[in-house]
Amino acid sequence: MRHTHEKSSEQSSGSLQESVIYFFRTHSLLYFYRRLICAIQKTWISAPSKNNAVFSHDMIIKLARFTMAYSPFETIVNEISEDVDVLHIELDTDMAENRPEKEDAVCSKNVLRKQRRWERQLAAKKSKRREEKQRRKLNREQHLDCNGDAPQLTKRVLKAITKERLAEAQSTGPRLCVDLSMTDCMSDKEISRLAGQLRRLYGSNKKATRPFHLFLTDLREDSRLYRECVRMNNGFLSYAIDITGESCLDVFTSETIIYLTPDAEQALQSVDPDKVYVLGGLVDESIQKKLSLSRATELSVLTARLPIDEYMTKKNNPKNFHSKILAINQVFDILLTFCDTGSWTEAFRRWFPLGKGFIVDPDTTNSQS
Repeated sequence: MRHTHEKSSEQSSGSLQESVIYFFRTHSLLYFYRRLICAIQKTWISAPSKNNAVFSHDMIIKLARFTMAYSPFETIVNEISEDVDVLHIELDTDMAENRPEKEDAVCSKNVLRKQRRWERQLAAKKSKRREEKQRRKLNREQHLDCNGDAPQLTKRVLKAITKERLAEAQSTGPRLCVDLSMTDCMSDKEISRLAGQLRRLYGSNKKATRPFHLFLTDLREDSRLYRECVRMNNGFLSYAIDITGESCLDVFTSETIIYLTPDAEQALQSVDPDKVYVLGGLVDESIQKKLSLSRATELSVLTARLPIDEYMTKKNNPKNFHSKILAINQVFDILLTFCDTGSWTEAFRRWFPLGKGFIVDPDTTNSQS
């Protein structure tokens, strides 16, 4: 009796398998199978460098059987884990040939569209990297021309020289402060962008021949920006920067502060070593106007702007776009170059972004020595 029961179970199991295969190929699970194949194609395209394994009929049957039996997801995963190595997937050719051409076309269009978008993004990133590399190469060549035939130094020696130069700047260098009191109104994405700008600002200061003494004010350890700086910027806690949770008015007297804002009326003509130049640490994708000017008015301090109108002119572009709003690291690079060369023309030519719709005015090219 027991033997008969086992035999009947085997027969029913075999018939169940045949029924599943038939149902699987002709009814609603065919839709599930096709969607699964599309997902597999996307996974394979996103990781083409990996070795491929076969996505077999047996695994599909097991998956269908468990689906029909309303088995929990964990059971399905455990059952098929022996057949598929994660992300090492290749379509079984026999099953692929049985799929309708229309479904193939729909799946392929979706996959190819996403692949083309990914390729465009990758090409844009590569182009941007090439431009940055070319700019760094040009700056490096100019630096070598200034130094003549100076001997090549090891990385350890260069690191020691940089550390000594930054330490000297903290006692004798011009002072620049980033006011971070406006971060509460920023989104997480804007906070991340600001943390990246602070990293680039510090990197420029490290490379400068005459670095600034840097301050970060209103930066508390429990703030989102502080945590993001620690997460994104390797070695942030060891930066040669004075960091405080106090306001810039608590650190400096109001008479010494000049708040740099693009909305100020007075243009900055020179860098006074007795003054403290404050940049508003703000990334605002909503483009709210005059936020930094409002902050300076609240502090009752002097304001100034970069002399863009005096040394640059608008250029024609298809979108008729012109903007004087710069990231804090871009403003800092311009200030560094001006302090090093004494020329606003050279500073703007080297660091003012071309996409902002301005070019250096030819009439001012030879106006500074």
